[in-house]
Amino acid sequence: MTKIRVGIFFGGRSTEHEISIQSAKSIIKNLNRSTYQILLIGVDSDGRFFLGEESISKHMPLAAQMLNEVRLCSGDHEEFSEKLPDRLDENLGTSIDVAFPIIHGSGGEDGTIQGLLGAYKVPFVGTGVLGSAMGMDKDITKRILRDAGIPITNHRTYRRQEYECIDYEEITSTLGDIVFVKPASLGSSVGVSQAATKADFIQAINEAFLYDNKIIIEEFIQGREIECAVLGNEYPEASCTGEIVVKGCFYSYGAKYLNEYDVDLKIPAELSPEIAAKIRKTALKAFRVLCCEGMARVDFFLRGDHEVLLNEINTVPGFTEISMYPKLWEASGVQYGELLDTLIMLALSRHKRDNNLRMTKN
Repeated sequence: MTKIRVGIFFGGRSTEHEISIQSAKSIIKNLNRSTYQILLIGVDSDGRFFLGEESISKHMPLAAQMLNEVRLCSGDHEEFSEKLPDRLDENLGTSIDVAFPIIHGSGGEDGTIQGLLGAYKVPFVGTGVLGSAMGMDKDITKRILRDAGIPITNHRTYRRQEYECIDYEEITSTLGDIVFVKPASLGSSVGVSQAATKADFIQAINEAFLYDNKIIIEEFIQGREIECAVLGNEYPEASCTGEIVVKGCFYSYGAKYLNEYDVDLKIPAELSPEIAAKIRKTALKAFRVLCCEGMARVDFFLRGDHEVLLNEINTVPGFTEISMYPKLWEASGVQYGELLDTLIMLALSRHKRDNNLRMTKN
């Protein structure tokens, strides 16, 4: 049987570069080598694309590890036009059967890589351009969810040019004395701060603007953090629910990826059947409303015993050994390797479906 050639895109220019490497390592470890042939396609911190089996072995700049450079989007115009046509067709158009983008954050989760792959008709795992872009921008996500009647947290959105309009007293009178400040389009809690004083608030605002030109200020929710994984295309399914019990003040970057002992994961979450069903139903609704396909992890707050608030959606969730997305499906009866098989089959199925669409009038 001919093996399916899977191109794993990882790394990237975002602050989640190292997390992406960890996710890629876990995926490679769990892909069935009797079914798949793996091609590693790394993106370094400067946005250059590289190939190479040695690329994932160490934590150092990808440019120093990768072999057989494939420049897709960097260099001057002469170099670009000279190298792009044949190298791109060779390595993306014919050499892989399906792409598995596991680049977290900007440049990988925001529709950018999805647009590149789609332009060259390469099947790829996960949500397309529109859903990726909407899911990445928390401001846009919240607007669409609100219009769909899905409960969300109270919040304010500000762009960099509105910096002088950010009024601490006015905001805290509306959102409460404790708020969270976060970049609008980053994940993994990068640039996220909790602020309980005016000094902390100003520092949090400045920190968030280091990473994005648009920020979100949210109310502090005294409640439980619940997550649900979604899998599928036209007929998605929701996993069991899981709870994140954080030992620090919030689920920070360090708690997620650097020190597993800072957080307890309770899978399945200890919820009433009614609340668990409500969360799963809401996760599926959000998945559809935001035009997602393939996979997503949907994060909720549970305030009190009954109030479910959707926090955010992640269209390229972590796939590390301690990541919630694969753990939730494992607890739901889908093992890691089987999960990867399903995601790849969903990508190929969607590609076949979309290729049947008529591109011209005649």
